[in-house]
Amino acid sequence: MTNETPDWIRLQKALAVEAEHGFTDLMGRQYRFSEFLSLTLGKFPIGLPTTERRRWQELALQFAKYSHLGLEDRQHLVAETRRYLYQLQQDSGKPPENNGVAEAQQRNYQSKKQQPTTPIVAEVSRRLAPKIDQKLSDLPEIGIRKADNLARLGVYTVRDLLYYYPRDHIDYARQVNIRELQAGETVTIVATVKRCNCFNSPKNQKLSILELILKDNTGQIKVSRFSAGARFTSRAWQESLKRRYPVGSVIAACGLVKASKYGLTLDNPELEVLGNPGDTIDSLTIGRVVPIYALTEGIAANMVRQAVIAALPAAANLKDPLPSGLRDKYGLIELKDAIANIHFPPDSASLQVARRRLVFDEFFYLQLSLLQRQHQAKQIQTSAILAPKGQLLEKFYEIIPFKLTGAQQRVINDILNDLQKPAPMNRLVQGDVGSGKTVVAVVAILAAIQSGYQAALMAPTEVLAEQHYRKLVSWFNLLHLPVELLTGSTKTVKRRQIHAQLETGELPLLVGTHALIQDPVNFRQLGLAVIDEQHRFGVQQRARLQQKGEQPHVLTMTATPIPRTLALTIHGDMDVSQIDELPPGRQKIQTTMLTGQQRSHAYDLMRREIAQGRQIYVVLPLVEESEKLDLRSAVDEHQKLQESVFPEFQVGLLHGRMTSAEKDEAITKFRENKTQILVSTTVVEVGVDVPNATVMLIENAERFGLSQLHQLRGRVGRGAAQSYCLLMSSSRSPDAQQRLKVMEQSQDGFFISEMDMRFRGPGEVLGTRQSGVPDFTLASLVEDEEVLILARQAAEKVIEIDATLERWYLMKEELKYRYERLMGGAILT
Repeated sequence: MTNETPDWIRLQKALAVEAEHGFTDLMGRQYRFSEFLSLTLGKFPIGLPTTERRRWQELALQFAKYSHLGLEDRQHLVAETRRYLYQLQQDSGKPPENNGVAEAQQRNYQSKKQQPTTPIVAEVSRRLAPKIDQKLSDLPEIGIRKADNLARLGVYTVRDLLYYYPRDHIDYARQVNIRELQAGETVTIVATVKRCNCFNSPKNQKLSILELILKDNTGQIKVSRFSAGARFTSRAWQESLKRRYPVGSVIAACGLVKASKYGLTLDNPELEVLGNPGDTIDSLTIGRVVPIYALTEGIAANMVRQAVIAALPAAANLKDPLPSGLRDKYGLIELKDAIANIHFPPDSASLQVARRRLVFDEFFYLQLSLLQRQHQAKQIQTSAILAPKGQLLEKFYEIIPFKLTGAQQRVINDILNDLQKPAPMNRLVQGDVGSGKTVVAVVAILAAIQSGYQAALMAPTEVLAEQHYRKLVSWFNLLHLPVELLTGSTKTVKRRQIHAQLETGELPLLVGTHALIQDPVNFRQLGLAVIDEQHRFGVQQRARLQQKGEQPHVLTMTATPIPRTLALTIHGDMDVSQIDELPPGRQKIQTTMLTGQQRSHAYDLMRREIAQGRQIYVVLPLVEESEKLDLRSAVDEHQKLQESVFPEFQVGLLHGRMTSAEKDEAITKFRENKTQILVSTTVVEVGVDVPNATVMLIENAERFGLSQLHQLRGRVGRGAAQSYCLLMSSSRSPDAQQRLKVMEQSQDGFFISEMDMRFRGPGEVLGTRQSGVPDFTLASLVEDEEVLILARQAAEKVIEIDATLERWYLMKEELKYRYERLMGGAILT
């Protein structure tokens, strides 16, 4: 072809024949298909716009490598080239050749030409790109009525729409022959209509069925489309549908391949009539990777897709906040390309690259915000400087009857180093059940007290606060230091006494629950706040305890190991230490999953253990939505065990509806072995420490998360005797069985928490009430750990160079937009 008007027919016909014969790089009379395309595209035709010359050359180079491409890449290249050439032909003003196409099909082409330009050919669109902050109602393709509908999705401007990412994609870009269909795949086929019928369902007269027999040169397939509603059952409508898909017409159909009694079929497929087997498929769904958006009632999928198409040219004008050096270092594409390809990617590979960039952005700006806040906190120089050595600490090390583990000593060193600095400590200590976190906290508390300051320890429940108080009293008595307990059950006279002693400074340590953050509680000089099981407190509750002093050091603890990705996400502004070593002599707890038929085995074990002087926990699930039901079952279980199963033993009862005095009595009786079996709800999850208990029987274990099961299991195995955890479950669900097997196989809380997050998601791992867990649009803490780590590293580098972000104005503005305007900072803990 010389430099003259392009021979559209020869090019399109070559592409069509190649597609029809399975992308085999056909041999022509003189050249192979790839050679013909490469040579033809190797010269610029007269009239080709300068802006298109680079694209033309790129296609020539791609077809030169065609013989080395895989089948899927060949399909995408041919399909993309066909669409590109078709659009160029339209823009040149020349009508497409009829070439025997029926008048009805010709009108179909012309009507499609009037539709908004599809994103794949947006680069050649002559339409002016809208402004990024333009209202959607101002776009002629959308208008006021559609804009009002889109507003129900929280989408108001062009920018909102560009960042309204699809929740999923379906890949219809893969075009196959009928004989290549396999159940479970999503594909596109191009075939001829052999038979067309439209009729009412014999079982439902309000359901209309379009039935097509489609055939290509490899086989045939029967497909059906269903339309529910009275208007679709009229003969006039059904006849018009049959005229739309006449016998002999060529159709592109896409959908999920499913097995039926007639063989393989496409499940309720999308259909488009073509002129010839090689014609361009101009649908928003057929033959491409289709975006699936979150919708609401009254908003159709195609309305959102068409709106995105109208807004998408604006993406080309987006200024990328990430510097090119940072993008190159982490292998990220430009923002404008990522936005375009997350909505309408040409293929799956482009989608993955786009998603990776946008996931990186979600993580990066979160980490940037967390690290920026951490940096700002460390600029404060008004906190107490606490002495890491002194008589109190030396005496404490002498009175404890055990040697600290290496992990405990390492974490203590981290804490004492922090306490010597004028910047407030903000450290999280993670430790598995029984790893010795309390001892570590006491060292920090004593460092504050010997430096002349007060300390507070806040726990989420009275049971846990009481447990801490008992342990601390036993140590503090030997150190001749007073310590008090303040909870909702504390008597008024005692409460006033505690308040007075705090204000005078006579009371160096106060242990308690939420009662610590009430207004009458005023410390004379609070130097350290310790928060246990911190994820059970809200952001404001933790902040109110800190406000009881002048920038006190803060030590938070959790016995619920948090997966690395989740810790980075919700505690990214904190320093984190892990006690990853258990004290010597702790035996592995033998964990077994049992069915209802094996209950007698559990009871036999319980009898044997009680005969040896041991004690038993029996735990029932508590679900908030049906608390009364589960409470009744706990009472019923207690009655059954006491009267029918173990009448010779004393069976106690503990649940959240009991008063504090009743709880204390139940726990005291169990601690003193006056009751051998304690039937309880999850109140015993943390805080109840009875070394003599050796069996934990958990009913309906499948209803608990893995982390919670691990916490419950940690109530036994606290003494020298062999302990057992029995997971009673009647569920036959494969998922439930798989989860419980994790408990059988592992005692590692960090591994269990990782698995728990994979099974249930991050929000459920920490509890549904937990604030501060981000709701990412694209990113997954389970699947995208590698990208999160890279984003954290990138954010650390940026903060290290310029924490104010003044040298990266666009980055600073993007951070402000994301976490002040969009989320109001709500995702930050």
